[in-house]
Amino acid sequence: MQFALTGVAGYIAPRHLQAIKNTGHTLVAALDPHDSVGVLDSYFPDCNFFTEPERFDRHLYKLRKEIRGISYLSICSPNYLHDAHIRMALRNGAHAICEKPLVLYPHNLDMLHELEIETAKNVYTVLQLRHHPQIINLKKQYANTTTHHQVKLEYITSRGNWYRYSWKGNEERSGGILANIGIHFFDMLIWIFGQVQACHITSDTNTCITGMLELAHATVQWTLSIDKNDLPSHIINSNIATYRKIEIDGTQQEFSDGFGDLHTVVYESILSGQGFGIEDARPSIEVVHKLRLLLHK
Repeated sequence: MQFALTGVAGYIAPRHLQAIKNTGHTLVAALDPHDSVGVLDSYFPDCNFFTEPERFDRHLYKLRKEIRGISYLSICSPNYLHDAHIRMALRNGAHAICEKPLVLYPHNLDMLHELEIETAKNVYTVLQLRHHPQIINLKKQYANTTTHHQVKLEYITSRGNWYRYSWKGNEERSGGILANIGIHFFDMLIWIFGQVQACHITSDTNTCITGMLELAHATVQWTLSIDKNDLPSHIINSNIATYRKIEIDGTQQEFSDGFGDLHTVVYESILSGQGFGIEDARPSIEVVHKLRLLLHK
């Protein structure tokens, strides 16, 4: 099958390029306003590259008219463009595989669902934590729980000064820390412990946000940080930039490893008809939106 990809110069794109290659398919077109895309040489050197979305869209339309159109458009662009690029995919006769968050505003999910029906194409989202072996084990362990659990989640991923100058540091474009780095973990918690009953913000700085989630079967204290100074000393001493920890009823589980190949697993799931779609993404997008509103009260 033929794939296209938006945001090919970005941080996450190589994982999608590897996943497309690992699953035996071909990237035929890529889009990014920045032309530092030498990474394509390692995966698909014959891929057509565009810096303008209008010309990229026209190329996809041309491929479709020549009866060799793309089957999937993988979307790695800045978060605020996801909705537009999903629409581009569906209107060009392709399914969409979109990085998190699927959209920034919940009402956009309803419009995308209508377009799915109209085009008979699907919108898939990348919820790779649902494929992480340790998270799957937690899901199984608490699948039939009747207890209300006490959970603590910490996710600290250090970012340099560049971050606040990039689109990721612009809340209008990224959704801020909550949407850009937190949404996978909110999805994970909801997936394991049930729907959201209430949510709160307890502290907020430019680099760290803490809060509470009341879920059907758990009360969660969570911390999201991009400040390296928040890393535990043993992580700093090991020259590791990212720390992930979940504690359930006083039992700590660190899961800082095992993330490298999850995008290939995500693609395999989607290509076999088992991918996660709009309704899977909705609960975490809704809670992030509510938390963002609380931040700006």
